[in-house]
Amino acid sequence: MSAQPQSSIFSSVPNFNPVANPIPARMKGLNRAEICDLNLVEFVNGWNGRGDARPSPEEAILDGSALDARGFRELFESQLISRHLDLMARVLRVQNKVFYTIGSSGHEGNAMVARLTRHTDPAFLHYRSGGFMAERFRKLPGMDPVMDSALSFAASKDDPASGGRHKVWGSKPLWVLPQTSTIASHLPKALGTAVAIETGRRLGHALPIPDDSIAICSFGDASANHATAQTAFNAAAWTAYQKLPAPVLFVCEDNGIGISVKTPGGWIGNRFRSMDGLDYFAADGLDLASGYGDVQRAVEHCRRTRRPTFLHLRTTRIMGHAGTDFEIEWRSVEELCAVEASDPLLRSAAIALESGLMSKSDVLDLYEATRKRCFAAAEEADRRPKLDDLREVIAPLAPYSPAAVAKEAARADFAERRLEVFGGQAKLPENQPPRHLAIQINNALHDIFAKYPETLLFGEDVAQKGGVYTVTKGLQKAFGARRVFNTLLDETMILGMAQGFANVGLLPIPEIQYLAYFHNACDQIRGEAASLQFFSNNQYRNPMVVRIAGLGYQRGFGGHFHNDNSITALRDIPGLVVGCPSRGDDAATMLRTLTALAKIDGRVAVFLEPIALYMTKDLYEAGDGQWLTSYPDPTEAMTLGEGRTYGEGDDLVIFSYGNGIPMSLRAAKQIEQAHGWKTRVVDLRWLVPLNDAYIAAQAKNARRVIVVDEGRRSAGVGEGVITALAEAGLGAVPMQRVVGVDTYTPLAGAAFLVIPGEDDIVRAADTLAKG
Repeated sequence: MSAQPQSSIFSSVPNFNPVANPIPARMKGLNRAEICDLNLVEFVNGWNGRGDARPSPEEAILDGSALDARGFRELFESQLISRHLDLMARVLRVQNKVFYTIGSSGHEGNAMVARLTRHTDPAFLHYRSGGFMAERFRKLPGMDPVMDSALSFAASKDDPASGGRHKVWGSKPLWVLPQTSTIASHLPKALGTAVAIETGRRLGHALPIPDDSIAICSFGDASANHATAQTAFNAAAWTAYQKLPAPVLFVCEDNGIGISVKTPGGWIGNRFRSMDGLDYFAADGLDLASGYGDVQRAVEHCRRTRRPTFLHLRTTRIMGHAGTDFEIEWRSVEELCAVEASDPLLRSAAIALESGLMSKSDVLDLYEATRKRCFAAAEEADRRPKLDDLREVIAPLAPYSPAAVAKEAARADFAERRLEVFGGQAKLPENQPPRHLAIQINNALHDIFAKYPETLLFGEDVAQKGGVYTVTKGLQKAFGARRVFNTLLDETMILGMAQGFANVGLLPIPEIQYLAYFHNACDQIRGEAASLQFFSNNQYRNPMVVRIAGLGYQRGFGGHFHNDNSITALRDIPGLVVGCPSRGDDAATMLRTLTALAKIDGRVAVFLEPIALYMTKDLYEAGDGQWLTSYPDPTEAMTLGEGRTYGEGDDLVIFSYGNGIPMSLRAAKQIEQAHGWKTRVVDLRWLVPLNDAYIAAQAKNARRVIVVDEGRRSAGVGEGVITALAEAGLGAVPMQRVVGVDTYTPLAGAAFLVIPGEDDIVRAADTLAKG
């Protein structure tokens, strides 16, 4: 048998040359999808070459190919499934039976990656992965790629991937974690998962996948330029440079264009071929016979060496970016025809015919049978139920099992380990004098590490130094460098790593050094971590507790980046939980609840630590020690959403959190002296979601209300409190809001001009007193 070069696959088909004959009369009036469909049929019908003797299943499909005939036949079938799902979507979208038309046409060669990897290799796929999915479905018996995909296209709540919430490529049994369409945002967590496989193995953690698994991550050539992709490539190289294992297979499916922006010719190869730390392989994704061996070498290399591997897979894009992309409006017909002539299905059909594996009728019968199968599945999917109830839609977004979480948070069956960690009964933190916030957070972290052997803490400067504010001091010494370690200076990668560790069953506690540093990495929580349970219908979860030091009021140190008070970025992330303690005992019990919430319900949470209160000891006057607290017994935990009150008065109720609590208590003392009012200060403690019922209950009998919000005026916590009061029918209660200014935080004393102070609270009370 002899291989026919791809450039000449049309030589055996008389009068079939899409470039030379761009608009045959028979194709006028057809859209490009219909033309691509017709191209294959006409190519096969017009083929007049001579096929070789039919190969046996184990025989190479063509001379020199690493792919055998059985493998080729199955890959071809997977390619056809992917193509007809695309064609079906274009037809049925206009009938409102399908709701997604970004297709995989031209990328069907990614089925080779699926065939050469295992179904237990976690896969993070971009949206042109129909071929990959169709092929991976072969890995387990009884699974149907056509019906499962059709249910997703139809947004049916029977969709096994997302339950009808989005058209995603995903499968719990096949270890394909659902991705949405955020550009390149899945690369950091793919690398994180690769690192986590090795970390879990070294810790003796029971991984849910084999120890020699690799992580697979696919993306397009345009996405490779995105900052989020670049951070993953850099982190992979940084890891490899230190000879640390990171078995990730980056699959760049290079079709030469991003929507309408063309990638400069040769850019991807030139950029990555010589990048130190990424082992580069190239393969032709348009030709199964020639590309298979190169893909195989890349996969085997990644699995054997445990090094980051970059597979540059040549693809094309036909039928446009999506069904709404009418390329004929901005590309010449000649260019479109040239692209369509590179259709990988034409090459696969040629291989099937040249090799003698299939006759023309065999190919066309399979093509039409696949079409029929895909349309039948789509019609059936259209008849299946859709999400039509709000409670169903949001059910997987923020699961909460109060009783189980409370029980887990209060579980204290690790007494012996605690004695070992703290150095004996007398040194247990509950047997020590009252301490300030930073020390009690540190004690709580030691307890959590003793309780959960799968816990990891990592970030910038958290290891030997113990953090910028010594909050993590001693943790690495107590629990080892495999559980407490520094990362590169890259918040996006820190949060990507956290997702990876969570994916394999570890419990990550990443640290973001300052709240301002969270913003450039926000999408790793907003678009990825917090959305996973929702888009996987709660089949996948990536539990974590993200520690963020933030808020204002630092003296002698600061400026904008170290005194950032912008909480708004956290407030509108669906499913996220944000807790903010103002004192040490609350910090300990809150951390216990957050870790229990992560363990039981798989939730993503932020533990927002007020920097200015880390070392605060006094409340009313120097030396009074009234802001020191005793360490709570390990069986104590805080109920999610529960606040803390100081005083029982109803003349004035002050709502606040964080730094606002000691300020409000001092202001309340002045207000009581000035006006004779009995006051109550309410520490919200939980900022996302706000407990509207609790807020309303605290203000039910209030004669006046002041809301003290150290965040900014627009979209801050204070707005949420006032809204809760108004919606509870308490809008007529006289109220004032004391809040930060919509500005960046300046340096030195000027910083205190833009955030609330005690005098502002007193003035607000004076205003209320004037009626």
